[in-house]
Amino acid sequence: MTSAPAPTRTRTYSWSDPAVTATQVGQTSGLEMLRTIGRGELPKPPIMETLGITGLEAEEGRITVVITPQEYHYNPLGTVHGGVMATLLDTATGCAVHSTLPAGVGYTSLDLTTKFLRPVTVDSGELRCIGTVLNRGRTTALAEARLHDATGRLLAYASSTCLIFEVPTR
Repeated sequence: MTSAPAPTRTRTYSWSDPAVTATQVGQTSGLEMLRTIGRGELPKPPIMETLGITGLEAEEGRITVVITPQEYHYNPLGTVHGGVMATLLDTATGCAVHSTLPAGVGYTSLDLTTKFLRPVTVDSGELRCIGTVLNRGRTTALAEARLHDATGRLLAYASSTCLIFEVPTR
């Protein structure tokens, strides 16, 4: 079966030099760095522009990431790719941990366990991914994230363990 080629869509976006934001790692607390990004006073990391994340709100131990699903997030089934949702969940868990860290301390994800509960499409409306720290010790932290659609329905859930470490001085 031969079909006519699908109409082509184009997406163009820009991002700031990631080195500008990276130079701030370890200079301020994680919470202050995240709030500065959320207020637009420090450039968003390029992944936020790539995914189309439009909002970032931070308080200690809790982060909210906002995104509206687009066609460019779709997989061949016509729904948002699980990797996009996993990236949002990873961002929310990691940033929640980051929001608890003092200057000079960083983190990295050790694992991410995800559960996809419902398909996501452009009709899902604005999505809010809320990450919360469940427990933080000296070397590891446990966080969870929940992804909700515009009506508040739970779409996906994740838990993550993060390794906490001193940031090398530059």
